[in-house]
Amino acid sequence: METKIIASVKSGIGATAVMTIMMLVAPMMGMPEMPIGKMLADFMHIPVWTGWLMHFMIGIILAAMYVFYGSERIPGSPALKGMLFSLLPFLMAQIAIMPMMGAGIFSMNTSLPMMMVAGSLIGHLVYGLVLGLLVRS
Repeated sequence: METKIIASVKSGIGATAVMTIMMLVAPMMGMPEMPIGKMLADFMHIPVWTGWLMHFMIGIILAAMYVFYGSERIPGSPALKGMLFSLLPFLMAQIAIMPMMGAGIFSMNTSLPMMMVAGSLIGHLVYGLVLGLLVRS
């Protein structure tokens, strides 16, 4: 049987990869550009590839939180449990991370705040959906 650590890494990479692909194609669907790896890199004054690596590390850490603490405590189907869990990182991003990066709370300092928030919510829900389906508990 797979350990919780291995499950965290696999599901974190998988869920973050799907979310990242969605973020990269979002502009083709009329959504604003959301290159979180570049945003992290610019904010921390590090190379862009390191920002993308950090993005995946955050995804793995969040997956570990879900595997170790959330998957057995949140009610519902695996997909619903993952999506409910994903509301936590969404709110953290909008209330703490985006203001630190200069975008303001709920991206109010951007040119399209509602679109940025909607894109972030959709991205995090997709992350949670895939996470829940990969963990399946």
